[in-house]
Amino acid sequence: MIGRSVRRREDERILRGRGRFLDDLEPPGTAHVAFVRSPHAHAAITAVGRPDLADGVLAVVTAADLDGIVRPLPLSAFGGAELADEPHPVLADGEVRYVGQPVAAVIARTRALAEDAAELVEVDYEPREAIVDPRSSDLALMRFSRRGGDVDGAFAAASHVTRLRCGLPRLAATPIEPRGALAVHDPGRDELTIWLSFQDVHRPRLQLAHILGRSEESLRVIVPDVGGAFGSKGVIAPEAAATAAAAILLAMPLKWTEDRFENLLAAYQGRGIVGDLELALDSDGRMLGLRAHLLADLGGYLLGATPIPPHTTAMHLTGCYTIEAAAVELLGARTHKVPTGPYRGAGRPDAAYMLERTVDQAARELGIDRFELRRRNLVRRFPHATPLGHVLDSGDYERCLDLALELGFGAGAGAPAPDTGRVRGTGVALYVERGGGEGEQAQAWLEPDGRFVVASSAGPHGQGQETAFAQIAAARLGVDLEQVELRFGDSASVPRGVGTFGGRSVAVAGSAVALACDRLLDGARALGAGLRDCPLAAVRTAPGGVEADGSLVGWAELATAAQRPELLPDGVEPGLRASATFGSEIVFSSGAHAAVVEIERATGRLTVSRLAAVDDAGTLINPLLVHGQVVGGAVQGLGECLTEEVVHDELGENHTVTLMDYVLLTAAEVPPIVTGTVSSPSPNNPLGAKAAGEGGTIGAVAAVANAVCDALGGVHLDPPYTPEKLWRALREAEA
Repeated sequence: MIGRSVRRREDERILRGRGRFLDDLEPPGTAHVAFVRSPHAHAAITAVGRPDLADGVLAVVTAADLDGIVRPLPLSAFGGAELADEPHPVLADGEVRYVGQPVAAVIARTRALAEDAAELVEVDYEPREAIVDPRSSDLALMRFSRRGGDVDGAFAAASHVTRLRCGLPRLAATPIEPRGALAVHDPGRDELTIWLSFQDVHRPRLQLAHILGRSEESLRVIVPDVGGAFGSKGVIAPEAAATAAAAILLAMPLKWTEDRFENLLAAYQGRGIVGDLELALDSDGRMLGLRAHLLADLGGYLLGATPIPPHTTAMHLTGCYTIEAAAVELLGARTHKVPTGPYRGAGRPDAAYMLERTVDQAARELGIDRFELRRRNLVRRFPHATPLGHVLDSGDYERCLDLALELGFGAGAGAPAPDTGRVRGTGVALYVERGGGEGEQAQAWLEPDGRFVVASSAGPHGQGQETAFAQIAAARLGVDLEQVELRFGDSASVPRGVGTFGGRSVAVAGSAVALACDRLLDGARALGAGLRDCPLAAVRTAPGGVEADGSLVGWAELATAAQRPELLPDGVEPGLRASATFGSEIVFSSGAHAAVVEIERATGRLTVSRLAAVDDAGTLINPLLVHGQVVGGAVQGLGECLTEEVVHDELGENHTVTLMDYVLLTAAEVPPIVTGTVSSPSPNNPLGAKAAGEGGTIGAVAAVANAVCDALGGVHLDPPYTPEKLWRALREAEA
């Protein structure tokens, strides 16, 4: 089963409308929650007026009502970063720091009534000056620095230093399904059950335990089908926490589902970082050292995951090159905008963009072929320790580069544009991407009817884990795919873990599945030995069961015997139930992307005419799933290049809160995307797997950016590459 392109098992159920998403759920007696949101980016709250409760309007809940009941959202130290004590409150208490911040919760019998009543709540604000530009910030929410190797010596010995300032704008994740929560409190058992549109079950359970001051055992988190997340559902929303607290306070089931306007306005955003990079090289183009100063716009508060993307950017800045000395300084500034957090790639696209733009600039300044300059500096021996502290476990970076050039350009790549009305450019970019790390758990057992059930601590929200994990289990057990059933998404029935994010699912959670199945087989062999009264050494796995001293003990016989405790050997649980935990050192995927672009001189309109994405995710469990992840990620990267940007005015007002203003690509704008794979299995897990979900997003942005610079004759611009921006650049270049 490993390496087979099996169609996703979950697709038929979802495409036929049989999925169960959060908004499909509504227990009897459920009331609905709508939020009063701040119209100001920065203001003091002097009073919250409570309107007369109309028929069907049940309550208005403010921070004062939750005083002593909730705490702000939790923070956690990350990667040695220094963090300010500025957590996000559940409801604004005395101050608001971004437009859209929830100030009060209105509860009513219907969603429409709750939304209407929310408009009647009068809040008295005293507007204050809003800080929109992070360079003008009065507070550092985060500081981080890292240094390795002789940086000063590297720059002193350099014959050339390339300097470049570049950055990426804020982005909105825009999942198909926005955020939401449904909370039900059982006062008799004092148990809170909350359904969430989230990326996993155990992280929100832990976060809610902190916010509500409750034990984790008193909380049950259920994640049904999820319509995408792209990183934006990895921190519990303050609105979800308010819904949970109000459900306990009012002793009734409460439901909150946000609309698209709220999602674009108040869900945490991604990117928003600028870097000043210096690359030191010798006369042969060998990279000697790197210095970087990063400034990240973190918004009005810190969320638990806010530090992750800028820290990841800092740690990835040497990429796939043998740069022996590097120093990075990172400042995360407070602004009066919605906080930032992980968005597909979570810092990796930022690092690849900054580094690959700088490498292209160095090649231009030195007069060295840009592809040759990269080849001269690629890491070729593994494991490789970077000066910033990562250890690259495996890879074949030159093969990725060569294949990307072959697929992306081929013959005639440098040919002029087909007419004088357009300019053409080509670009390439390489990347590395960390994945894996903290542990995940899996349980596996054999049901009496012969089905194998696998419960995983990780959960899918579009990745296809129901198929990939079933393939791993089927391969390990030697059974048909149809015999394996996966279970996810309920803290009461799945083992504890960290969850699905950051390209870690197969490498960590999939490895736990493999080990749990191996242990189930160990139990089956022991049981088979007892049933055939032969030594364990005489038992081996075989198609259809185990072979004990030449006699087949089929799965049906094993399933029946596994329910009889008197037949079970010591250490073997009923149902041959087995569990496993797996964690590892970080694994590093890699890849190279190549892009061809054309810019229309008269209008500045950019067309990406071809994109080649070559990715090395180690052992591929299901190449079809990987292809889908790469193409989907590349399209998100293209959107970042062409149209997507969260725009704030000087007052901190977000002007991109509809899909008419925050423009996503349609199929009509997506160019031909050619994919290729290189496989260098990781030694850090039993599957040899690495990350596959984010590479498309990482490589596409930098490759298109380099192609745009090439088309403009060396003029650097940051994305998005809007027609007006490119038209002005062409006019300036011609002048």
